[in-house]
Amino acid sequence: MKTGNTYVIGDIHGGFKALKQVLELARITTDDTLVFLGDYVDGWSESPQVLDFLIALSQTHHCIFMRGNHEEMLLKWLQKEDDNELWRFHGGEVTVQAYKHQSEVTVLKHIDFLQNLKEYYIDTENRLFVHAGFTHLRGVSFEYFRGMFWWDRTLWETAMAVEGNLDPNDIRYPQRLKLYKEIFVGHTPVTRFGASAPMNYANVWNVDTGAAFAGKLTVLNADTKEYWQSDSLPLLYPEEKGRN
Repeated sequence: MKTGNTYVIGDIHGGFKALKQVLELARITTDDTLVFLGDYVDGWSESPQVLDFLIALSQTHHCIFMRGNHEEMLLKWLQKEDDNELWRFHGGEVTVQAYKHQSEVTVLKHIDFLQNLKEYYIDTENRLFVHAGFTHLRGVSFEYFRGMFWWDRTLWETAMAVEGNLDPNDIRYPQRLKLYKEIFVGHTPVTRFGASAPMNYANVWNVDTGAAFAGKLTVLNADTKEYWQSDSLPLLYPEEKGRN
C-alpha cells in the first residue's frame, strides 16, 4: 500500500547545486517515490557529481531513473563508441572536461548506472513517465523505435494542439493520449513557450523548466501537482554558460 507521494524531477543537465537545493525544498522522505525523467548531464559543470548523488540517493530512497537523450550520448562517449560533435556543442563539451578529473572507478560506476536506466515507467495508477514521448498508437510497450522514448517531441506537441479543441470522446482525439491516466515528460523546455513552471496540456505534464539554459530545476508532486523550484541555474553557476 502506497504511503508516500510520487515526485517527478525534470531535466537536471549537470546542475548539481540546483538538484540539492530543490530536493531540500520539497522535503522528500524515504516513504516517497522519486521519478527522474532523464537528462541528468550536459550543460553545467557538475554532471559527474549529479550521477554520484543519484546513485547514492537510490541506496536510501525509492528512485526510478529514466534514460534521456543526453545519457544515451554520454554512455556512448564513456564507452568510446562515439564522440559526437553535435553532442559536445549541446552541452557535452563541459561534461567531457569534467570527466578529466574523474577516476576510472567512477567512470565504470557511471557506465553501469547509465546502462541500467529505464526507457519508461508506468505506475499502479496507469501514469506514464518517459523522458520525451512515444509514437506507437498502442503505447510504449509496442514502440518500434526505442529512441523515440528520449527524442520524440510529437506527443507533447499533440497535447498542446488538442487542448481545448477536442473532447476526449471525439473520434478525432489522439489515441496516444487515451492510453494513460497521465503522462509526465521532460526533454522540451517549457521556457520555449514563455513559461517558467511545469505546463499541462490534455493529460500530459511537461516538467522540463529549462534548467539547461536560464530556467530552474523543478520537482513536481505527481499526486497534488504542487511543485518546488531551484534558483535559476545561471545564478547558481555565475561563471558558466550552461547551454546558453
